Amino acid sequence: MSDQATDGRVRQRLGRRGWIAAAGAVAIGIATLAGPIESAAAPQPATFGNHHPGWGWWAHWWEKLFTLDVQLLAFNDYHGHLEADTPRDVEGEPGGGSEYLSTKLNELREGNRNSLTVSAGDNIGGSPFLSGLFHDEPSVESLNALGLDVSSVGNHDFDEGVEELYRMQEGGCHPVDGCYFPDDPYEGADFQWLAANVIDEETRRPILPPVWVEEFGHVKVGFIGMTLEATPTLVAQAGIEGYEFRDEVETANRLVRKLKRYGVETIIVLLHEGGMPVDGGIDDCNGVSGPIIDINAGLHPEIDVLITGHTHKAYNCVLEDPLGRDRIVTSAFSFGRVVSEINLKINRWTGDVKRHSSSATNHAVIQSELTPDPALTAVLDKWRPISEEVGNRPVGSITADINRGGDPTGDDRGVESDAGNLVADAQQWATTINGAEVAFMNPGGVRSDLLFASSSAGEGDGVVTYAEAFTFQPFGNLLSTMPMTGAQIRAVLEEQCQPAGSSRSFLHLGVSGGFTYDLSKTIVGGDCTGITVSNIMLNGVALDMAVTYQVTVNNFLADGNDNFTTFATIDPSLRVGGGVDLDALTDYLGSVLAPIGPPGTDRVNELT
Repeated sequence: MSDQATDGRVRQRLGRRGWIAAAGAVAIGIATLAGPIESAAAPQPATFGNHHPGWGWWAHWWEKLFTLDVQLLAFNDYHGHLEADTPRDVEGEPGGGSEYLSTKLNELREGNRNSLTVSAGDNIGGSPFLSGLFHDEPSVESLNALGLDVSSVGNHDFDEGVEELYRMQEGGCHPVDGCYFPDDPYEGADFQWLAANVIDEETRRPILPPVWVEEFGHVKVGFIGMTLEATPTLVAQAGIEGYEFRDEVETANRLVRKLKRYGVETIIVLLHEGGMPVDGGIDDCNGVSGPIIDINAGLHPEIDVLITGHTHKAYNCVLEDPLGRDRIVTSAFSFGRVVSEINLKINRWTGDVKRHSSSATNHAVIQSELTPDPALTAVLDKWRPISEEVGNRPVGSITADINRGGDPTGDDRGVESDAGNLVADAQQWATTINGAEVAFMNPGGVRSDLLFASSSAGEGDGVVTYAEAFTFQPFGNLLSTMPMTGAQIRAVLEEQCQPAGSSRSFLHLGVSGGFTYDLSKTIVGGDCTGITVSNIMLNGVALDMAVTYQVTVNNFLADGNDNFTTFATIDPSLRVGGGVDLDALTDYLGSVLAPIGPPGTDRVNELT
């Protein structure tokens, strides 16, 4: 495949089993960290001694001469949000969208000779209709146009399995759907995904390169890319069988020692795991808690910057490393609404980061302040015509907005929501033929709100199009109805309280109509430390712990993901198939029950 010029550098496409050098960039192969990386002998640093007071200008000049400026532009959790109308607000203004994100990146690159654009994972998966319908080929093409250099993998990058992730990296037509443009087949990613802690159990090697190194003259800047160790609890099991997800701290610290042996002193970790700040601005670090605190405390002190994601939060922190030195730790919200700009000052002779003079700033991507980049408009114009043929078809109707939890909506997966309950209603309704009495829905499976107002397609108020339904519930999971005792159902409800150290302390399941219960939970220091579930009722009758009921869930929950492990204890041979979850939703929205109203958030009585 041909080389492609980007940001003044020539980059070649990287195969999954090798390394390649391109204009000073080195991707280190997955078999070993060794490989032909040349360590140029750096000159010895000059010593200034005691300067005459009049030599201050010269000292400043020498300081600049010996300092390399490197800019990192980072984002995370892009999730295929190419269009301007899907990401929602940032700082109270419409934000994100690939056309505006590209313009912001270009603005920030101005005047910065040494600039790299990086991502902390979840570039694909959980995507809106325009990208998700085409297995996220549009997302990768937009990231190529954005000038992305390197990215860690994230849990959603595995939504369609490891083999599909390889196709996303290397290119080629989809094995089932084929080529959407036969004369212009999908070419793959110009950037490199890194997967240092994802190991093939057969070969005992990482599935993708663990590290990536960019050289600026004599200075080498190294990146370690990882997803969270808990990824197997967050994705469907079929696509990751035979792969091991290892501890983030142990993996990174081992690679630090190897990188340093090859002359890399500036080390950046791209990690798809994060923290949860309390309320504050996008550039603040207010009360951040969660897994990232312990991970940072355990990471090798030679790691200079930690760029994170996963929690869809924005923060800009300076946390202490194990030696008590300041270390920059950032996260850039989600959907391309924020860019973290990290300006590193690096000693040209030693390759070490001058942390005291390095800095970071989180920038909002506000549409009204930016002009769309035509290069990204071209990507949208390529895919929109073939998506609109399917997407603008009406599938049902609603009477009002049906929203996720939190303020802004979607911000809190720990509360009951109209959206979660609606999906549970649809799934129970669609599987009544299986005898389903109750259905449960994981909050992370609902990716947008259903809005009453007409979209730009002009379908009319209250009309739900296929594109809107797909964006609302994009994963294409399969439904199953399974027998569960009342005691097992209660155990599932208690598992909403997530294990200590989880990115989100509580995951509130959507429940179908007629199922109610009382809930009391305790959250301390960002962890769920206690939960009591009581007064469980089904259609006004107390749930009998010894009686068996028919319960419908999607295959994500049936596999025990999101730490709802009780579902996985049910014998799979007892499952009765219920079709695709999106079909259940669209059939329900278009049924004789339509128009469908918000189901309400009074099925769970949360006690104070």
